[in-house]
Amino acid sequence: MQYNMSQFYIGGRWTAPRGSASAEVINPATEQSLGRLALGSEADVDAAVAAAKAALPGFAATRREDRIALLERVLEVYTARADDFAKAISLEMGAPITMSREMQAQVGIDHLEAIIADLKALDFEETLLNGDTLVRMPAGVCGLITPWNWPINQIVLKVGPALAAGCTMVLKPSELTPLSATLYAEVLHEADVPAGVFNLVQGEGPVVGAALSRHPDVALMSFTGSTRGGVAVTRDAAETVKKVALELGGKSPNLVFADCDLETAISEGVEACFINTGQSCDAATRMLVERSVYDRAVELAQAKCAQMTFVNPAEPGDHMGPLSSAQQYARVQEMIEAGIAEGARLVAGGPGKPKGFETGYYARPTIFADVTNDMRVAQEEIFGPVLVMIPFSSEEEAIAIANETPYGLSAYVQTGDSARAGRVARALQSGMVNVNGAFLSAGSPFGGVKMSGIGREGGREGILEFLETKVISAP
Repeated sequence: MQYNMSQFYIGGRWTAPRGSASAEVINPATEQSLGRLALGSEADVDAAVAAAKAALPGFAATRREDRIALLERVLEVYTARADDFAKAISLEMGAPITMSREMQAQVGIDHLEAIIADLKALDFEETLLNGDTLVRMPAGVCGLITPWNWPINQIVLKVGPALAAGCTMVLKPSELTPLSATLYAEVLHEADVPAGVFNLVQGEGPVVGAALSRHPDVALMSFTGSTRGGVAVTRDAAETVKKVALELGGKSPNLVFADCDLETAISEGVEACFINTGQSCDAATRMLVERSVYDRAVELAQAKCAQMTFVNPAEPGDHMGPLSSAQQYARVQEMIEAGIAEGARLVAGGPGKPKGFETGYYARPTIFADVTNDMRVAQEEIFGPVLVMIPFSSEEEAIAIANETPYGLSAYVQTGDSARAGRVARALQSGMVNVNGAFLSAGSPFGGVKMSGIGREGGREGILEFLETKVISAP
């Protein structure tokens, strides 16, 4: 399949960039080039925003039924091309093809189905108890910035709700994963999204992202990525007082109590850290284990880690893939070295690449035991296959350790006591809590507190992020 990496989608058609900047797109499994990507400029952003602004009055005035029908067409076209997305994501960020099909590409279907259901149920007007009328209206032209780790997941969680709300938009995906974004522009075009409603400009955050965030005609910025990037978007958006929605980093705790099914909890806990090669903002990267079963838990985690295998991502099966880039590989290696230097006990993995995978950005799945919560590996988001294990003696101590982090995205609780599960879940400072192997379903709001973000993505709450409130008071 050929991917259009030399043009942007603006005003309903593919257009040449206004500048000449470009960058190599690298397959992280082979370190070979997939081609050169045109990088956008401020002039490209101006053109895309102008197209979105021109399309806004007409699209904002569409009926809910028309937008439902539009989203259903998008879903139909995307579903027919789902395997194209799986292959593209596997190429551009190294996701093993089975995982790419069953998870990376599949969420593009699951989330859109949930968005359509929530749009059908959402009240755009309601009468308040005082008799006034509350009206929900499109926020306007939206700037959307998405990351590389779950590329279609994040694109759908922004584009879908924006379309549902009646907004127009400009998307800037990660320059590491441009292939899936290009395919999504093709899907929207085939589904007859009106010209100018959706626009795509590829490029770098400090250039395209900053130009979007500062643009006076952009009313809302929706950003998913690092906390550092979210701070930059917020700062750039402040001058024009934009609405800002952020889904940022995490250092999610997994609280394992002695009364749980320990073998299952540890096996699933290691997987919850290592899935997508640890490149998930909600990965369960801090495993807190009750002291009475801690030694056994470390043994089980070590054994589970030894079962992790590497195979060419193009081959089907349940195996791990590479990290997304040379930069990400270097970051993971730095943090593994930091854990060793700080005195954490290395029980699996370590620095370097797995045997036989010297080519590609592969990192050894790594587990540190006897970690204290003040260590860098316990506090900083690593975004790789690195798990830290910390013992605790009481429920209160477990909660205190879990909450002692600048992040608050997700958390996990493993216990055989349902009362404890509810009690601990409510005490954890996080936007989401997964209990005993359960995971958030499509249609539930995804997002966090503290430095993990502002606002929510997904379902009804995700649509509301793209709406503003007007109150009409009349005699």
